[in-house]
Amino acid sequence: MKAALISLGSKSSLMTAEAMKKYFDEVDVLQLRDIEVSLGKESGILYQGEPMKDYDCVFLKGSFRYANILRSIASMLEKKVAYMPIPADAFSTVHNKLLSHLKMQQDNIPMPRTYVSSTIEAAKRLLNRVSYPIVMKFPEGTQGKGVMFADSVSSAVSLLDALVALNQPVIIQEYVETGGTDIRAIVVGDKVVASYKRRAQKEDKRSNIHAGGSGEPVLLSWEAAKIAVQTAKCLGVDICGVDILESPLGPVIIEANLSPGLQGISQISTVDIPDSMARFMYEQTKKIVEKTRNVGAAALLRDISIDQPKKNNGNGHAIISPLKINGDRIILPDFVNKMAKFSESKEYSIKASEGSVIIEEFDM
Repeated sequence: MKAALISLGSKSSLMTAEAMKKYFDEVDVLQLRDIEVSLGKESGILYQGEPMKDYDCVFLKGSFRYANILRSIASMLEKKVAYMPIPADAFSTVHNKLLSHLKMQQDNIPMPRTYVSSTIEAAKRLLNRVSYPIVMKFPEGTQGKGVMFADSVSSAVSLLDALVALNQPVIIQEYVETGGTDIRAIVVGDKVVASYKRRAQKEDKRSNIHAGGSGEPVLLSWEAAKIAVQTAKCLGVDICGVDILESPLGPVIIEANLSPGLQGISQISTVDIPDSMARFMYEQTKKIVEKTRNVGAAALLRDISIDQPKKNNGNGHAIISPLKINGDRIILPDFVNKMAKFSESKEYSIKASEGSVIIEEFDM
């Protein structure tokens, strides 16, 4: 099976690609910036000016700045690729904190009390109704960028005045005191494969490692692990990072990340996270590819009326199919056995030459 990892070329992406090479027959690492999407009658995806090859599995990664192109690529591939851990619509939803919070709200995922304002003026009116301290953040942003803290109405108003020129919606969220820590859980499929606690630098409430925070491995509670997996499922993705705060009332989700950094956690975790991701993608791809082949074989059997108890005048049917060879034995596909009606109680004449095997029932 063939796979491709499309990304901006980060160290985390290269680590994942190397792990994928242990499972897939072929793995191509494609630079996101070199991809073009052509729409219209001659729609398609070009890589470095040439039509992109066909793959069984594609893992798309990239920051929120590339959300539109990522969604475009995924949309074009969804009917051509057997498996992608991140579907097209997730790039719009998860890369936008507002949309992801709305989705989590619909699925009853616990999160801090959150407010949304469409303008700075509306946000200022909201400031008189919330409890302090608060967190203010833009819908788009990652690695702790675009996240601000205010401990009073006056400080919040001052921040908003400075943001007037940006003319963006503002998300206002209650601040959950955790001593400057949060937890990043890496979700792969239906389980958390690794988790670590991130601690902010002194005088900085952002615990992101990219923002200077430090990390240490942590064992999630059953409840936190369950909520992390539920968050990934509600957002429709199989692989992601989920950020959790341990509030006095239980774990709450603050956001999800489609392209979580692996360098920091790989240095402190005993789990080979890239390998867990690669193995999961391989198993999912293999499952879908084999199911597709079986469905195609079943359709072929119906088309040539294999199930009908009638003679074919000895002409038989020609079917093109790959061979499965186990050691020195050839394992025939199920539909071939069904067509030929082989039986262990009968004897057969077997004639073999290079590139050909003829098996015929032997009559005494």
